[in-house]
Amino acid sequence: MRILIAPDKFAGTLTAVEAAAAIEEGWRRRDPGAEVLVAPMADGGPGFIDVLSAVVDGKLLSVTVRGPLGEESPATVLLAGETAYVETAQACGLHLVEPKQRRPEEASTYGVGQLITAAVDAGARRVILGLGGSGTNDAGAGLLAALGATADAGKLDAGAAGLAGLETVDLGPARERVAGVEFVAASDVENPMLGLRGATNVFGSQKGITDERKPEVDGWLTHFAELADRKTADKKGAGAAGGLGYALLLLGAERVSGIDLVAELTGLKHKASQVDLVISGEGAFDFQSRDGKVIAGVAKVANDAMRPCVVLAGKVLIGSREMRSMGVESAYALVDAVGEEQAFADPHGSLAAVAERVARTWAR
Repeated sequence: MRILIAPDKFAGTLTAVEAAAAIEEGWRRRDPGAEVLVAPMADGGPGFIDVLSAVVDGKLLSVTVRGPLGEESPATVLLAGETAYVETAQACGLHLVEPKQRRPEEASTYGVGQLITAAVDAGARRVILGLGGSGTNDAGAGLLAALGATADAGKLDAGAAGLAGLETVDLGPARERVAGVEFVAASDVENPMLGLRGATNVFGSQKGITDERKPEVDGWLTHFAELADRKTADKKGAGAAGGLGYALLLLGAERVSGIDLVAELTGLKHKASQVDLVISGEGAFDFQSRDGKVIAGVAKVANDAMRPCVVLAGKVLIGSREMRSMGVESAYALVDAVGEEQAFADPHGSLAAVAERVARTWAR
């Protein structure tokens, strides 16, 4: 039996690399002679650098940047020749701030600009940024400030709230700072930055912005866009990572699918063609999994290779009809198999146990 294990992270419990190891361990208990290919995945959010550093021939540059609320945050840039890979969540991720301490209206992407600066100073002429898992909603104004953008009144580096009093914005110094550098924004989000489908209204709640505050916060971003470039705010992906996509588009970035990028770099298509079964996974297999997320991307690759795809997840919150429309044959939930308490107390052991059960059905 030949299998390909290509999971995403199990948010809050296991990285993609750890999840893949747990699945392989469990499968081999039932089928020790299996030929196993492992390809941990990411869609641009947390884990982007971990996954790519295993397959990209490069070196890691350690830097310390400003976190979302101004605290020091350790981060890494993956350098491969003149190409640099940046995981923006390392500088502005939601996971960097404890739930009770989150102040989403003040959170800034300044640290992302510092990561870009470190990459460019190290010789990068192409910067590929993974967008996802952000705790910020500042339209990328902090990033632009770190690169040299200036404003009259208001503050570009003080989160969305700092945009309220802006009178003018000058992006010239930022664009000059990165002149000749190519940017690629890797994201699973196609939303514009403003309005009902924009960053604030769609993704604000998960960052702590209440429904009552959303109109005013969206208004601050609209005001900033009117001073910087209103048309760009309507482009696909401008709303990614709280508007971080917008700032990168202002710098001329190309937007690509995060999962497609990672799949290409990890050789996922070739690996899928060599196996009998593809296994993916993530913390919650739900309706959001359909839109540019890892499971949808892995399932598509498996289907293109005419290989069955099964999913192991912490929770399965999607019906069989929707599942099969994505190309997933079956899905197995840790909480159903071992209980929610055990799944969180011992995620590695629980995932391995479920993988062993799945092998009883699929191994041959």
